[in-house]
Amino acid sequence: MSPFNLETCARPNILALQPYRCARDDYKDDGTNVLLDANENAYGPSLQVNGGSDDGYLAGLHRYPDPHQHDLKQLLCQLRNTHVHTPKQLTPDHLFVGVGSDEAIDALLRCFCVPGRDRILTCPPTYGMYAVSAQVNDVAIVKVPLLPAPGFGLDVPAINAALDTEPNVKLVYLCSPGNPTGSLLAKSDVEQILRHPTFNGVVVLDEAYIDFAPEDASLAELVAEYPNLVVMQTLSKAFGMAGIRLGAAFTSPPIAVLLNSLKAPYNISTPTSVLAHRAVSADGLATMRENRAKLLRQRDRLLQELPMIPGVGRLRGGTTSNFLLYEMLDAQGNPDNVTALAVYTRMAESQGVVVRFRGKEHGCEGCLRITVGTEDEVTRFMESLRKILHEVRKTSEVAQKDDPAEEQNEKEASSVVA
Repeated sequence: MSPFNLETCARPNILALQPYRCARDDYKDDGTNVLLDANENAYGPSLQVNGGSDDGYLAGLHRYPDPHQHDLKQLLCQLRNTHVHTPKQLTPDHLFVGVGSDEAIDALLRCFCVPGRDRILTCPPTYGMYAVSAQVNDVAIVKVPLLPAPGFGLDVPAINAALDTEPNVKLVYLCSPGNPTGSLLAKSDVEQILRHPTFNGVVVLDEAYIDFAPEDASLAELVAEYPNLVVMQTLSKAFGMAGIRLGAAFTSPPIAVLLNSLKAPYNISTPTSVLAHRAVSADGLATMRENRAKLLRQRDRLLQELPMIPGVGRLRGGTTSNFLLYEMLDAQGNPDNVTALAVYTRMAESQGVVVRFRGKEHGCEGCLRITVGTEDEVTRFMESLRKILHEVRKTSEVAQKDDPAEEQNEKEASSVVA
């Protein structure tokens, strides 16, 4: 049984926080009220309303958005109430919605970590915003690397040992599927950390890419079982809605109350809410699944064809996301950051194809992270990669032959063999 105690884990000032309230929290608007409580412009937004299909919510922009987003939360709960992991039911009381997952990442730090004293634990290689938000909030980081590639699983004994010995760790940020690894974390590993016998803190599971993983892989509904679990998700990835910045954090109702109390009162705009409703409606889910199927076909294509390109090394991560992590090899066939960085730079500058260099992250020597695109985009990428990788490796080979030190090394090696 976890020793988690919200009263001693959360910051006292957050526990005592009284959320912002408006008159409409007391007197619900049924559409017939005369609303003179919020100093809005009663004549409407400064936009031309032309009778188009979008005018329904454009016309309402002069009113502040719903601060609670109950209907949107209900749709998100319906999506994740799979009952694969628990018979218990997710309800809107289990949810915080914010400006992408990044708002939840930051809100959790402000909720649980005293600046200059408390710390978080991360497992590199992982998403960079955990560290950015920690630095902004003056919170130090304990790092426990993932197990070596290609598995990139959790090193549960090392994490538990850190939680035993490292003082003031309040949050554990885990990413599943991982970014940049693309590997899905084992449910049993996550649960072992949740059940740590002395850790009075919160485990945060970032599931931004979960809809590219096998069906029912999400652990969101486990928040109904574990009071110290937060599962973050977003509409930016599989739903293709990065531009609206809508993220969700599933958690126990007491933690959700704290997160909803400390957020800005109107953090989700009306257009964002309307578009998010559409995205997770029955029609939106059908479209998402169609697009996902197309992306997964291209992911399979990359897995089949990338290893056939000379200079492409091993797949270093998993295949449960919409990106792949591959090594770039030097002329000697070794994973190499110089080669990977040169390929990344030249491909963007001369071919207009942009991927992500990840070679400086733990366990990712010589790696590029490649997002799965459309069929045409994948074709253009592979043609560009083949061309640029050949040029980079050829240049490196010529440079080594022209290097006197390298030439002397080759002569010495030949004499030894002889």
